Amino acid sequence: MNTTEIQFDQLAADIAQDLLHIGAVALRPKQPFTWTSGIKSPIYCDNRLTMSYPEVRERIADGFATLIHRLYPDAEVIAGTATAGIPHAAWVAQKLNLPMIYVRDKAKGHGKENLIEGQLQSGRKVVIIEDLISTGGSSIKAAQAVRANGAEALGVIAIFTYQLDRAAAAFADAQVPLHTLSNYGALAEQAMKAGAITTEELELMQSWRKDPSAFGQ
Repeated sequence: MNTTEIQFDQLAADIAQDLLHIGAVALRPKQPFTWTSGIKSPIYCDNRLTMSYPEVRERIADGFATLIHRLYPDAEVIAGTATAGIPHAAWVAQKLNLPMIYVRDKAKGHGKENLIEGQLQSGRKVVIIEDLISTGGSSIKAAQAVRANGAEALGVIAIFTYQLDRAAAAFADAQVPLHTLSNYGALAEQAMKAGAITTEELELMQSWRKDPSAFGQ
């Protein structure tokens, strides 16, 4: 493991701690949440709360900027996904002094009926910022919208991922690279260290990660 990998492992732990501390993550391994998709889950994550904590959002923006410098040094445009990715994209675009756009979940129903807001020129290299990866559908749709407008979607970067296999498969199928600042495994580890979950609950969380469809049945 090189120095950069160690630094990003520490960042993943730090952001996981932040999400737990501000209440952006709720853990209920024994009383699972039900997502809109119908998936039963021991975790619910609302990264919109990070907007209200300057120190946390700054750590996230710095992490994104570092990741872009490392992976996509030729990025020309920062794109946010509507709605939760928009503020983070704005902070990162400001840090990097790059143009910003955002991608709607569907085209506006009036006026020019835009799907992409802001100026996106053909051939531009775009990094897409998302707050949370569950199944990956909305992020992939945003990347496809960028491509449909003649630009190049370099990849998606997000604050957090549940690390579901179906999401990894979806990004691979769409040929959209995905990188995140923190993840489910790092969060479970930090929750255990903080005493937020028991060993039994950690095992339940790990079982969900292996087979979400069987969880809570």
